[in-house]
Amino acid sequence: MAKVKTKYRNGGMVEKNSVLGWIADIIIYALLVVMMFICVIPLWYSLVASFSDGFTLYNSEGMIWFPVGEWTLAGYEHVFASNNVLRGYLNTIIYVVGATLLGFVLNVLAGYVLSRSTRYRGIMILFVMFTMMFNGGLIPTYIVMRALGFVNSPLAIIIPTCTNAYFMILMMNAYLGVPQSTVEAAELDGAGHFRLMFQICLPQCMSIATVVLLYSVVFQWNSWFQAYVYLSTAREWWPLQLVVNNMISENTNFMQSGNIDYSRYLIQYGLVVVATIPILCVFPFFQKYIEKGAVLGGVKE
Repeated sequence: MAKVKTKYRNGGMVEKNSVLGWIADIIIYALLVVMMFICVIPLWYSLVASFSDGFTLYNSEGMIWFPVGEWTLAGYEHVFASNNVLRGYLNTIIYVVGATLLGFVLNVLAGYVLSRSTRYRGIMILFVMFTMMFNGGLIPTYIVMRALGFVNSPLAIIIPTCTNAYFMILMMNAYLGVPQSTVEAAELDGAGHFRLMFQICLPQCMSIATVVLLYSVVFQWNSWFQAYVYLSTAREWWPLQLVVNNMISENTNFMQSGNIDYSRYLIQYGLVVVATIPILCVFPFFQKYIEKGAVLGGVKE
C-alpha cells in the first residue's frame, strides 16, 4: 500500500495514506463486507425462517429479512419432540472431545518427530505426505474397520478421523519455527525428548496448535459421512449432523400427508440453527488465542 511520510516540526515522523492507499483501503473493505454478507445471509435466512409461520414461509419467494407471518416456535417444537437431537448432541460432543484430544497428542508427537534431524526424516515425511494424495478407498477401509471390530462402534468415528497428514505437517512446521538456540540450550541443560517436546517447544507452538485444534473441532462437529458408513445400524451412536440429515430427509414428503402441517416445513431451518449455533459460540474463544499467539520463553536471536 502506498504511503507518504510526513515529518513533524519536532523531528518525529508519521505515515499517511496517499490517494492510491485510500482507494486500495476502500476496495479491500468493500470486498470484506461483500464476503461477510455472503457468509452471514444464509445463516440469517435460516434463523428468521425458523421463527416464521410455516404456511406463509412456504408460499413466500425470494429472500426474507425478518420472520414472515406470525412468529412461532413450532419448528423447534418438532425438532426437540424426539430425543434423537439431544442424543445426537451428546454423541457429537463425545466425538469432538475424544477425537480432538487424541489427535492433539498424536499431532504433537508426530510434529516433533518429523521436525528432528534424523536419518530417516525424509522417508517419514514422504510417507506422511503420500497419504495426503492417495488412500486405500472406501471399501478396503471398511473391510479393515470391520476386521478391527470398529463398525457400529464410536471408535469408528474417533480413531480414523482424529488426525491427518495436513495437521502433522502443520505441527512439524511449528516445531521447525522454534529457535535452534532454544533447543540447544535445553539439550545442554539435560532436557530429554519429552521435556523438550512438551515443556520447551510446545509452548512456543501453541498458536499453530490452537489452529489445528480449531480445525479438528470444526471437522468433527460437521462430520456425518463417517457415521453414515460405519454406524448405519447403530442409531444410538449417530452424531448430530447425521441426525439432522436423516430428519430433513424424512420430512421432505410432509406435503403428501392427508392433513398438511405446514409447521413441519420449519424443521429444516430449525435444525440448521440448532446444529450451527454451538460451533459459532465456541469459535470466538479459539479466535482469541489465534490472534494472541502464545509464544513463550526462548532465547532471543
